[in-house]
Amino acid sequence: MLNETEIIAEQENVPKWERIGNEIVRTYELDDFPTAISFVGRVADLSEAANHHPDIDIRYRKVRIALTTHDAGGLTKLDFSLAQEIDQAL
Repeated sequence: MLNETEIIAEQENVPKWERIGNEIVRTYELDDFPTAISFVGRVADLSEAANHHPDIDIRYRKVRIALTTHDAGGLTKLDFSLAQEIDQAL
């Protein structure tokens, strides 16, 4: 698990993600529902490859993604790395 200083440093690499407790969260607004579902498919592929699975909430064309490392009890480099990959997939 990262300490507070490390979390602040890592968050600079994903400025659109908001820290809420032991998670980093971002809501993406896509063009329409099919585009949102396609994006979630890309996130699923990235998550499987990293063996790290986010919480995903789909509301029409809005997709909310929350990342944390449950096994570690908080945020790790894995969360921030996957967040960067998800941003690039957009």
